[in-house]
Amino acid sequence: MVDNVIALHKKSSITEGLKNNVPPEYKVMLQDIQKTLPAMARDMGNFYKSHSQFMYTMLDVTQLTPIRSIKHSLAEINKTQGALEEVYIRLRKNKLELKKKQSQLKNIEDIFEQELLEIEILEIQLQIKNAEDSVKGAIRKYSYFTEQYKSLLASIGKTEEEGITEEEYEKEEEKYHIMTAMKQALTAARSRQGFIDEGNNIYLQDMGINGATAQAMIFQYLKKEKDIFEAGKEPSHELTMNFLESCYEKFKGCSLQYSEKRGFTLMDKKSLHIGNGSL
Repeated sequence: MVDNVIALHKKSSITEGLKNNVPPEYKVMLQDIQKTLPAMARDMGNFYKSHSQFMYTMLDVTQLTPIRSIKHSLAEINKTQGALEEVYIRLRKNKLELKKKQSQLKNIEDIFEQELLEIEILEIQLQIKNAEDSVKGAIRKYSYFTEQYKSLLASIGKTEEEGITEEEYEKEEEKYHIMTAMKQALTAARSRQGFIDEGNNIYLQDMGINGATAQAMIFQYLKKEKDIFEAGKEPSHELTMNFLESCYEKFKGCSLQYSEKRGFTLMDKKSLHIGNGSL
């Protein structure tokens, strides 16, 4: 790929055109760019995707429950597959257009028309190269989330053949939202003298959770952390996760009671997905 990039830059009239239309000091810059281009082209191959694997895992897929994490991973896979399908069609069109223009070039005698067509050919070649680079990054992203999907399934004792069901997803939703609401409430409380912010109070209320009870649990947890610090130690991330799990145990069932009081059925099994999807 590097050789192709270098060859493309050498063949193009772009670089030469720039050299002929810039002050002398800029010509020096262009010469240095040309000299360093092979190394830069080589190292660019490490990227061509939006995020690192670290960011995907720690900052993008931040859901606290496994099926929610599977849902997010599958959404990324679906989005990436869609992008790959689009670029595949675009590449086929570009390559066909390239062949067409290269064929036309052989029959053009007018030097100006010939030069114009050469520029159009160069433009298509650059489009193809950029698209192919993007494809490589997208495939690596696709591969990463495929591996995470398998890992997440294994973490809940599932095989690829078994997969998950929409019913399992719905059953986990209460846990996900309770833990997420309390996580956000705790985060907000750290910068608000221990008090939950309005937005997360609404979040908790909408799930049938009493805000005062949630506030009391936040106060108790923050005091526990303070006691640990005063004892000369440091609270761990695991301590926080255990607290969030305890919040779920405390509040599970609240959403069902509240939904029934409002006249809703929290999960209608007749409306769940049946059968296998396909990619």
